[in-house]
Amino acid sequence: RRETFFAKMAVAAVKSVRMKASQADAAGFDAVAGSGSTIEEGKTDAGAPSSKQRYKYPLSAIHILKAHGKSAMESHFIEGGFAINAMRAAQGMPTAVEGSVEEPVKIALLDMNLQRHRMAMGVQVLIKDPAEIENIKKREMDITKERIRKIIDAGAKVVLTTKGVDDLCMKYFVEAGIICARRCSKDDLKRLAKATGGKVVVTMADMDGNETFDAECLGTCTAVREERIGDGEMLYVHGCQGSGASTIVLRGANEYMLDEMDRALHDSLCVIKRMLESSTLVCGGGAVEAALSVHLENYATTLHTREQLAIQEFADALLVIPKTLAVNAAKDSSELVAKLRAAHAKYQRGEGDESLKNTGLDLIEGTIRDNLDAGVVEPAISKIKSLRFATEAAITILRIDDRITLTKAAAGR
Repeated sequence: RRETFFAKMAVAAVKSVRMKASQADAAGFDAVAGSGSTIEEGKTDAGAPSSKQRYKYPLSAIHILKAHGKSAMESHFIEGGFAINAMRAAQGMPTAVEGSVEEPVKIALLDMNLQRHRMAMGVQVLIKDPAEIENIKKREMDITKERIRKIIDAGAKVVLTTKGVDDLCMKYFVEAGIICARRCSKDDLKRLAKATGGKVVVTMADMDGNETFDAECLGTCTAVREERIGDGEMLYVHGCQGSGASTIVLRGANEYMLDEMDRALHDSLCVIKRMLESSTLVCGGGAVEAALSVHLENYATTLHTREQLAIQEFADALLVIPKTLAVNAAKDSSELVAKLRAAHAKYQRGEGDESLKNTGLDLIEGTIRDNLDAGVVEPAISKIKSLRFATEAAITILRIDDRITLTKAAAGR
């Protein structure tokens, strides 16, 4: 379970944010892969138009939240839900608001202050009767009350804002049985808006100069609960009914461990995203580079021009990857790479088993093995891009055949 705990969590998180790709996105996938090919039952139909529905997996919809305490194995994934690092603004508010698919909980997402209205700087009010001061204060309170009433009348049961909420506003929310959280991260609210199908409201002013709150800006979900995680509380939003979002809550002993887990998990999410979008994979552990190197060396011997030298050098350069892998694992790189090339050469001559083409390095045991059976694979699109970019970079450098040298006199000026 320990070996696959985070692997299963990462795959589930990426799959949960799947959405249909537009034609432009699908064309981009095919362009990067180098062809408009479709994969069906392990066979490639190159050059055929892609009639298969393509999907994309936006990693920005996956919210990774870090919480101190407990072990890494206590990390959990909230599918179709969202966790936000905030708590109720007042203890009198309910700890949970339950709903259903038919009667969802509505969430107001605000990017404005919910505090007592005060006149702007520079405004002067001349009064003759001191009693009018009380009327001005009362009107300021009424303006705030009217704003809160419009949000409540729109059907909001949960109010989240990036700014402050004072005691006057809290009083109205407590009386209405509404959960309110203040000082939320703006990025978190944007993600939550996407997950729940709502909008972040910056102002309540409309085109007529009045203040209104549009009910269409409210997000929907099935439940909102405050739960204690580590040293503090978090708001969990369950059953988000928007375009798809999920949250991974990471647990760890300290900040350094959580940061390291976050970086490693992000790398894993990127690999899974590439794999699912391209639907093709290749064997890892230096298998691709060794197979290409053997093939190019054999091809170079069929040429009778100086191009043979360039192809041989390219084939040798590819072996840097398996050599580096072996050196980093403190293994004998010369012996391992020799065994790897011999296995691929045997397969390409038509000898031996079909599984020889999947031969890669086993850096734990210090030998070679069938990496497809061992599960050591990587996205084909990443391999294609790295080879293409490295080749283009080398060509660009080799094209530079002139240089400009400054003389000492010119440099002095």
